[in-house]
Amino acid sequence: MPGSRTALAGRRGTGDPATRGRTTIADAVVAKIAGLAARDVVGVHAMGSGLARTFGAVRDRVPGSGKSATRGVKAEVGEVQTALDLEIVVEYGVSIGDVARTVRENVIAAVERMTGLEVVEVNIAVVDVKLPDSEEDDEDSRPALQ
Repeated sequence: MPGSRTALAGRRGTGDPATRGRTTIADAVVAKIAGLAARDVVGVHAMGSGLARTFGAVRDRVPGSGKSATRGVKAEVGEVQTALDLEIVVEYGVSIGDVARTVRENVIAAVERMTGLEVVEVNIAVVDVKLPDSEEDDEDSRPALQ
């Protein structure tokens, strides 16, 4: 259409530019933010159930794969709200209630600040406790792959 480009270039939109379009946030993005925020809490040893950690340990050994920030996190994202389920492993000797409360606060703050979504719930399942003499999850205790 000749001339239509000039007509569009001369028109200016009305209203707030922030309302012109839609932003969607993937479940995986929210899960990654939540996983990183949960791992930052003192007393959280690892994320995910035993099986997820086993598969994750194998995947982590593949060069370039890095650790999965979403391991142990499930996010359900709506248009303006999100709900999260986390599986954590706590260090032996810490107060599980205090760790869960701090994880919940940290996750809610990080997700709401970064996404603008309202976090309606953060369900936490403590799936294991890391004993002081247990070496199964220690990175340094694993032999290096040749």
